[in-house]
Amino acid sequence: MSGKAVRLIAVGRLKSAHWKDAASQYLERICRSRPLELTELRDGDAALPVAQRNAQEGKRILEALAPQDVPLVLDERGQELTSTGLAELLRRLDHEAAGRPCFIVGGAWGLDESVRQRARRCLRLSAMTFPHELARVILLEQIYRAECIRRKVPYHH
Repeated sequence: MSGKAVRLIAVGRLKSAHWKDAASQYLERICRSRPLELTELRDGDAALPVAQRNAQEGKRILEALAPQDVPLVLDERGQELTSTGLAELLRRLDHEAAGRPCFIVGGAWGLDESVRQRARRCLRLSAMTFPHELARVILLEQIYRAECIRRKVPYHH
């Protein structure tokens, strides 16, 4: 194992078989080089207005954070990194004395402001909008790619 553990907190479960299969493939690949802990949180109550639903999900996310977690929130307003930039960020976090990188993917309606405020960094995958299930798969692929870049494995080109 080359890096310290990484954590992913995600709102909702992957429902479609193709998202589950893709996520599972990348999780397996990542875990060959570093441990990854996945925490799936229950979606907010669908009967609530969006703001209240996001607040409910945000509360669950904040409660799920451990003291050693360094929150890296995925948000459309966040900073866009290249794959090598993500690899460098993970390398830097690995060398810090304390802290475990903890990526946070919100639910279908995004994230509550309280979660953004708690973030060490806000990142975005793209200027485009993706369904949260696809965003999780893309994030896992990028974590795997970052590990390949760090270990000089010929996946990234």
